Amino acid sequence: MSFQTDTIHAGVAPDKAYGAIMTPIYQSSTFVFEDIGKTRGFDYTRSGNPTRKALEDSLAALEGCSCAVAVTTGMAAIATVMHLFQSGGEIICTDDCYGGTARLLSTFAEHFNIRVHFINLRNIEGISEYVNEKTRAIWIETPSNPLLNLVDIAAVTAFAKARGLLSIVDNTFLSPYLQQPFKLGADIVVHSTTKYLNGHSDVVGGAILSNHPDLDEKLKFLVNALGTCAQPFDCWLVLRGIKTLVPRMKEHERNARIVAEFLDSHAKVTRVFYPGLESHPQHELARRQQRGFGGMVSFELTGGQAEVERVLRGTRIFALAESLGGVESLIEHPATMSHASMSSEHRLAAGITDSVIRLSVGIEDPDDLVADLRQALA
Repeated sequence: MSFQTDTIHAGVAPDKAYGAIMTPIYQSSTFVFEDIGKTRGFDYTRSGNPTRKALEDSLAALEGCSCAVAVTTGMAAIATVMHLFQSGGEIICTDDCYGGTARLLSTFAEHFNIRVHFINLRNIEGISEYVNEKTRAIWIETPSNPLLNLVDIAAVTAFAKARGLLSIVDNTFLSPYLQQPFKLGADIVVHSTTKYLNGHSDVVGGAILSNHPDLDEKLKFLVNALGTCAQPFDCWLVLRGIKTLVPRMKEHERNARIVAEFLDSHAKVTRVFYPGLESHPQHELARRQQRGFGGMVSFELTGGQAEVERVLRGTRIFALAESLGGVESLIEHPATMSHASMSSEHRLAAGITDSVIRLSVGIEDPDDLVADLRQALA
């Protein structure tokens, strides 16, 4: 079936008990055994739940892999994956990653002696100098948050495989509709399902996906042992959101392109970060490894902090808020919001200046969005 059909039907079926077309919410902590050592497939919700399984089956079908485990948040997904590695190991990670990712990986480095190298993965040749006998994985975030830099997934995963390293891809910004990292060689994919997969800013969740029996079992074990599993009602909300993923992503992308083109022509904007623009240095890579360009746009303003604050306070449709991927448009300041936990030295080294503003472009009328930004910039 096509991807769009899979978003409606993959992993779900009418309820066998009463024929409900929507997956029921099995809001139960425990399940009765039919006999000693005999269950109907579930015994305790931390270990497994029918609603969560429906979401996991749906996600695995959409990403094209053998296993998905749904967890409480995107950060829980990252934390769970990090438990695959032992003290003394080393990880290589995208330098301009999400601030929460940098904070968590740095915490693992501090408390568990897992060294993390934040480097520019766009330079494939430069990765080699950070690889040694202790290296275990390469963590790829593409497009990056908030600068929307791209990493060539196929090239980096091939580099990793040749050296016996795991390749992990954060696919949150594009969703499996616009990018499928397993087809490009990834071993593990993580999502914050809070974002585009759910799409309605009413739940937090995460997911870890893999495509190898050994990794599948390790990740299932870790989620159960750590207790990072997603709850039934949250899974139900994400399942509901997935059904409209394709039409939503099409609208997000259409609006983002219009917004990016407007900003690119504005005198007060020095630079626009959006791979859909032909002027983006990795536009051709985006065309090659993605189905589309997504709904995230960042830009850099002329002027100082006062000008940035004026724009942040001046929008009427774009709400000043963190997060992304919902149907409503959001505006935020990475240096003081989403990336405030990243050291100023790390931010500046990665190119995240205090003049950068990030937009999560929603599905409102694009003319209204442009008019809102025009008056805020005026």
